[in-house]
Amino acid sequence: QVQLVESGGGLLQAGGSLRLSCAASGGTFSGYVMAWFRQAPGKEREFVGTISRSGVWTNYADSVKGRFTVSRDNAKNTVYLQMNNLKPEDTAVYYCAADRSRGVDTTRARDYEYWGQGTQVTVSS
Repeated sequence: QVQLVESGGGLLQAGGSLRLSCAASGGTFSGYVMAWFRQAPGKEREFVGTISRSGVWTNYADSVKGRFTVSRDNAKNTVYLQMNNLKPEDTAVYYCAADRSRGVDTTRARDYEYWGQGTQVTVSS
C-alpha cells in the first residue's frame, strides 16, 4: 500500500506559476501510474493529468493542456505538477492519485486506488 503526500500549494496571482509535489512511500513507486486531480468548491473531482510508470507517456485534460506538465522522478518517489499561466478557474484543492493496474488514459477518479490529502491552490485575478 502506498501513501501519498502533496505539497507546494499556495496563493498567487493569475499568470503565475507553481509546482506541486507528491511524495510516495510504502510501495514500489515505479509500479504505479500517477495522476493529478483537482476539486473546486461545489464541484466534482476533475481529472488534470496522468503519467506512465516510466514517465514517458502523459495525458492531460483539455483545460490544462499546454499550461500544465506532469513529471516524475522514480529515484525520489515523487511526482510533480508544474502549472504555468495560472488562471482563477484553476483554483481548487489538488490531489495526487496512484494505481497499479491502470494506464495513462484513465481519467476517472473512482478508478484510482490511492489518494493524497490534497493541497490548496488559489489563483486571484
